[in-house]
Amino acid sequence: MEERPRILLAEDDKNLSSLLEEYLGVKGFNVVLCADGEQAREVFSLHEFDICVLDIMMPKMDGFTLAREIKRLDKDMPIIFLTAKSLKEDKLEGFDIGADDYLTKPFSMDELLARIHAVLRRARKDDHVSEVYQFGKFTFDYDSQILTINNTQSRLTTKESDLLRLLVQRPNEVLEREIALKRVWGNDSYFTARSMDVFITKLRKYLKADPSVQIMNVHGTGYKLLVQETSST
Repeated sequence: MEERPRILLAEDDKNLSSLLEEYLGVKGFNVVLCADGEQAREVFSLHEFDICVLDIMMPKMDGFTLAREIKRLDKDMPIIFLTAKSLKEDKLEGFDIGADDYLTKPFSMDELLARIHAVLRRARKDDHVSEVYQFGKFTFDYDSQILTINNTQSRLTTKESDLLRLLVQRPNEVLEREIALKRVWGNDSYFTARSMDVFITKLRKYLKADPSVQIMNVHGTGYKLLVQETSST
C-alpha cells in the first residue's frame, strides 16, 4: 500500500487549522499540525515531510522566517503559503524565498487540494509524473511542450511552455506580471514586463484556434486566461 504523503501544516487559526487537518486527512494525506512557527520549525527538524503548507502571520515565528529555516534544512522542500495578505510585495517575497505557490484567504478547500497535488507532481520529477492540462478544446502536455487541438500539434519553446502553464493552472484568475517574471525568468533582469508581452502575443496566436479561450490583459496588473465553459448538447 502506498504511503500517505506527509504535510507539515503551520496555521494558528484554530478553526481553519482543524478544518484543513480533517479535510486533507480525508483526502489521503498524513497531516502534522503546528500552531506557531517555532513549533513547526522544531517538528520539521525531527521528521520527514513531502510538502509544507504555511500561514504567514503566525506567533513566535512568521511564515516567511519559517520558510527560510525550512529551505536552509532542505532546499528542495515544496512550500505553499496561506495568508490573509494580498499585497504583491508579499507574494514576491514568498517566491524569492522559494515558495512553490501562494493562496490568499479566503480560499476553497478544493483549490488548496488542487494546488498541493500540482506542486507535488512538479516536485516528483524522478517519478516521471506527466503534467497534462485540458482547457477549452486544447490539450497541453507541459513535459513535451506540445499544445494540441483537433489533432493539430504546436511545439512550444521552454519559456512559452512555462508561461502557459502558469496561466492554465489558474484559469479565469489574474496572473500578475511580476509573479510570472519571477517564476519563468527568475533573476534574469534582461526580461521585463514589456519583453513578456512578446511571449503573450505568441501564445495568443496558438490559442486562436479555439474562440472560447483567450488571454486578456488586466490593465496595470497582468494577464488572465479566459476559458468559457461550453455546454454539451
